[in-house]
Amino acid sequence: MSKPVEVTDANFDEFVKNNPKVVVDCWAAWCAPCRMLGPIIDELAEEKTDVKFAKLDVDKNRAVPSKYGIMSIPTLLYFKDGQLVDKTLGALPKQAIESRLSNL
Repeated sequence: MSKPVEVTDANFDEFVKNNPKVVVDCWAAWCAPCRMLGPIIDELAEEKTDVKFAKLDVDKNRAVPSKYGIMSIPTLLYFKDGQLVDKTLGALPKQAIESRLSNL
């Protein structure tokens, strides 16, 4: 049973570099759409064993959101082989995220 990993500014780059396919959920506790998206990310983490999922609290970590130009949350960052290949904004339905995963 796989769960999303909590990442921080300190370990973000290493996590992305060490996993071939990564989706990072940039969120905050006060954000209602983020709380809606959370269970979907948890489900996908269990189902998609070839993709690593991570969560980054933007209130506690400022460097990564700044680096990737995150202006609103939730934002999902999609990485393949350490490179950002896609970025989505908002609480997307599960099917929309799954279709993005097929591009990884």
